[in-house]
Amino acid sequence: MELKTKYQYTYFIYPYIIRKKDYNKYLQRLLYNPKFKIKFFDREKDEDIYSYFLPKVRETLFWTMDFDKYRFSKFNDIDKNMQSVVISKYPCTMFEYDIQKDIQGKAGKKDGIFFNVTNIQLVCFNTGICFLLIKTILDGENTLSDVCNFNYKFRDIKSDTYDLKGYENIKIQTDMFNDIKEIATLIKDITGNNTEASKLNIDTDRFITYSYVCLEQESWSEKILDELKQKEFYKFANVEKSDYIVDCGQNGIKDKMSIIEKTKHELYGSSNVGTVLLTSDINSENYTKLPYKFERQYLYHYIYELYEKIYLNKVNCDFKKRNKINQIKQEFVDFTQTIWIEEVTNENLGSLIGEEWKKVLKLNSLYAQAKNKYDLFYKNSNIEKTMKTNKMIIVILIITLIIYLINTFKI
Repeated sequence: MELKTKYQYTYFIYPYIIRKKDYNKYLQRLLYNPKFKIKFFDREKDEDIYSYFLPKVRETLFWTMDFDKYRFSKFNDIDKNMQSVVISKYPCTMFEYDIQKDIQGKAGKKDGIFFNVTNIQLVCFNTGICFLLIKTILDGENTLSDVCNFNYKFRDIKSDTYDLKGYENIKIQTDMFNDIKEIATLIKDITGNNTEASKLNIDTDRFITYSYVCLEQESWSEKILDELKQKEFYKFANVEKSDYIVDCGQNGIKDKMSIIEKTKHELYGSSNVGTVLLTSDINSENYTKLPYKFERQYLYHYIYELYEKIYLNKVNCDFKKRNKINQIKQEFVDFTQTIWIEEVTNENLGSLIGEEWKKVLKLNSLYAQAKNKYDLFYKNSNIEKTMKTNKMIIVILIITLIIYLINTFKI
């Protein structure tokens, strides 16, 4: 039975890293690019975000909420070079890309899966860790298999071997670009070669996926629900093609990924390659309010967790740089005090999903590695300080003894 969709979208998330010394220049480049605008948040307009995140995290992600009309006007009055200096001091700044809405659609037969890019935004942390987010929506009538195939194909468009990668019979097209290579070129223009991310062993050829699908209720019968959970949901969350053979084993797929079943018609899944939400249109809120919430509160929460993962990877790598050890130690302490120990939200489901993200992203393990390295260097530093102190004491004692002997000899 085909699982027909009522509504769907996918955000493709691409992490990239700008060297910290180049961060201000990168912001300048974005500010001078007419296609990019700073994404300003407002307490009233974005009340859903304001109420979801706790104050410390709001200060990190959404500092623009504190801008009143006067500060906003003052900010716009200064030149872009000074603007970049100002925003580089804040923990995180977001940008939106202006997508042309009046592009002429392609005429003729639509061969394959047709999609549109409806939103592009950047989330830039002043540590140099950034994220490119591309929102896509499939055109026409589609099934869950179409979404799986599209996500599987699209996530590799950054790869040099994209055209050779598996499932060549999946053809994806868009009105907004002449071909997929144009999207890949745009990504490279925004992110550069991303060599800094490669040094941290981050997959720079592949997107992380964040996907929502609402099925028509006829596709959500009790008869197929177990099959849906066991196989289709696994393929959806792990970004596998529709004909991928799932071996669930004796314990089912819960041992292979994270699943939260809020209700019978609202399933959240997380793996190390993405996050998904699968719902049914039996409840109108599932295709009206819920998709909006999923791409705002939960999406930014997910970005926050991804940031923690990449930052911890970076710290573990940086600890090898002996010439900057004191700076790295201080940065790790700052991260612990301002990011790591802070709760993100008090919302029950958000807290639960956040804990599952920490598990699949192995954040606790990464933090333990960094903490062990910090403790080792701290211990060695104290030993060195003790040795230096002891040497100074010995020198003082020797000098004292020499003075004593001299005075005694004089007598």
